Amino acid sequence: MNITTPNSSSKAKKSLFRTVVTNLTFWVLIAIISGVLLGHFSPENGVKMEFLGKRFIQLISLFIGPIIFLTIVLGISGMGNLKKVGRIGVKALTYFEVVSTVALAIGVAVAYLFKPGKIDKSGLTFGDASQYTNGAAKDFSWLQFFLSNFTLQVLLAAIICGIALNFYQKREQTILVLERFSKVVFFGLKYVMYLAPIGAFGGMAYTIGKFGLATLIPLGKLMLCVYLTMALFVFLVLGSILRYYKISILSILKYIKEELLLVLGTSSSEAALPSIMVKLERMGCSKSVVGLVIPTGYSFNLDGTSIYLSMSVLFIAQLYDVHLSFFEILTVIGILMITSKGAAGVTGSGFIVLASTLTALHKIPVEGLAFLLGVDKFMSEARAITNLIGNTVATIIISKTERDFTELNLDPVSE
Repeated sequence: MNITTPNSSSKAKKSLFRTVVTNLTFWVLIAIISGVLLGHFSPENGVKMEFLGKRFIQLISLFIGPIIFLTIVLGISGMGNLKKVGRIGVKALTYFEVVSTVALAIGVAVAYLFKPGKIDKSGLTFGDASQYTNGAAKDFSWLQFFLSNFTLQVLLAAIICGIALNFYQKREQTILVLERFSKVVFFGLKYVMYLAPIGAFGGMAYTIGKFGLATLIPLGKLMLCVYLTMALFVFLVLGSILRYYKISILSILKYIKEELLLVLGTSSSEAALPSIMVKLERMGCSKSVVGLVIPTGYSFNLDGTSIYLSMSVLFIAQLYDVHLSFFEILTVIGILMITSKGAAGVTGSGFIVLASTLTALHKIPVEGLAFLLGVDKFMSEARAITNLIGNTVATIIISKTERDFTELNLDPVSE
């Protein structure tokens, strides 16, 4: 018989309360509600809160260079294993590029078809994009993009450094130093993200104060589109890939349910990295494949982030009524194929890459990011979960193609 004493019940309630009030999502939600109320009942004061959202975006932007550089350098230098496993590395990179590009294309297609950022209400407009881009909304030039874009310069420098590091005699010591520096940067980003409620409050108060409650409609449409698109991607695209190898996507999801819950709570797929590697080995994947594919996938195979980025870029373009031609949409996909490789599985990094992508395009206002502040946190869980599932599937597929897969074992209690 289960007997719950008043004391134990009180402790459980206190523990639940402590968990809720220390959760960042809870405070972001409170900030969003407060911003909506201020913007609706006191529009003038709501508009004055714009600086909070802008300052938060500027603060986040400071992390763009260091995070992309460190992520790419460590990702490529970690591929020293390619010399040992050759074929596996090539297969993994090919798989990553194909599947993540499919994810980008699906995100663009859904955003283009359903137009979540399109507002039909008369009189509601976000103005001319040129007032935010300082007249930079011109025909996109790849040459200009390669010559003048800071993000690309960081990426190219990181690729060169990463390759060179593989031939450096003191490679291990250098990687150790970079990993420590990376931890410091992400530690700083973690604490900056604690300011997300303030940024969300400012962004939402300004948006509602200036444009009214009707602006909540496109935000709701975006969230719905993102969640549905990621679900379709997992069950249709990844599910079909697994089905080819006679494996059920549902059985895989059931097997990694603890890791999915961990990611849901932390909004970071990196939180589940150690345990997912153990489980994949236990499932039947070889240690060498798991050791190469999972860490590399955290830099190069972020399917959920790819979907979110592509949908968000088009969403902001629709808000400001920026028309993108078919070639420009292909350009967006091309840019995201580059910049998305700098998105690590850490809370807030997807937002950073989105900022760098808009900056690179020079046509869609970066100020539109303030509009996403309120809901970005609520989509980060979906991104992180999709990223984790994508890398899990990738590891299984590479193991299968290498015939380096023992009998499938989905018993979670087996050791």
